[in-house]
Amino acid sequence: MTAYEKLVKCYECVKKRIDFKPKVALVLGSGLGDYANSIDVRATLSYKDIEGFPTSTVEGHKGQFVFGYAGGVPVVIMQGRVHYYEGYSMQDVVLPARLMRMMGAEILFLTNASGGVNADFSAGDFMLITDHISSFVPNPLIGANIDELGTRFPDMSEIYDRRLRKTIISAAKDLDIKLRQGVYIQFTGPSFESPAEIRLARTLGADAVGMSTACEAIAANHAGMKVCGISCVSNLAAGMTDNPLTHAEVQECADKAAPLFKKLITESIRRMRN
Repeated sequence: MTAYEKLVKCYECVKKRIDFKPKVALVLGSGLGDYANSIDVRATLSYKDIEGFPTSTVEGHKGQFVFGYAGGVPVVIMQGRVHYYEGYSMQDVVLPARLMRMMGAEILFLTNASGGVNADFSAGDFMLITDHISSFVPNPLIGANIDELGTRFPDMSEIYDRRLRKTIISAAKDLDIKLRQGVYIQFTGPSFESPAEIRLARTLGADAVGMSTACEAIAANHAGMKVCGISCVSNLAAGMTDNPLTHAEVQECADKAAPLFKKLITESIRRMRN
């Protein structure tokens, strides 16, 4: 079965169960999954109920689609994503983003928990993603091009839409929420990066590091979606403090940041209505 045939099969499975057309697709990163409980929920669908759909195995990722309204805007939310490090092919990792596009979503709003590479960042900061570096993971467009989704050689000069970034910056300012801006770099994981790898990331121009997001942004951009993203800096990366890194620390920091995160996400989506 080709990647496109699998995608269509998943879409047909969803359509049999859910009659809802979202405008915005929101992916919730580690520790941020509770946001889905704060919207006007109309339906939920477990990943396990979609034939052939990859399921998340990471603690803190519930593994379901939530359909409803955030700020009056119809949304589909991924309450937990799948990662390359879980052993899935890159085609499976980006299948959810493509599926949400087929559902009708025009905007992909990505979130994640990350390690701060920029020495000026602190744990708990929000970073608006302005660009990314994806050179350390397989490109999701490798292989036969899916012509039904996009062109063979898509432009990536503005992966994170300028207008959407301005919208989020405006929302943060009006809510008096501090918002950093920077470049996100994706490594494969699941091990945290070494101090030398963090020095490399900083040399390359990265401000935050993680194990997701960039590949999803590429696939969504290829499929004609407008993309934006916010990273919750959950800790300073390896070598920047004397403390060892743990996933529990990532979740704990994201939990603390959740109230402000909810306000910023909802207001940003509300302003994306038009």
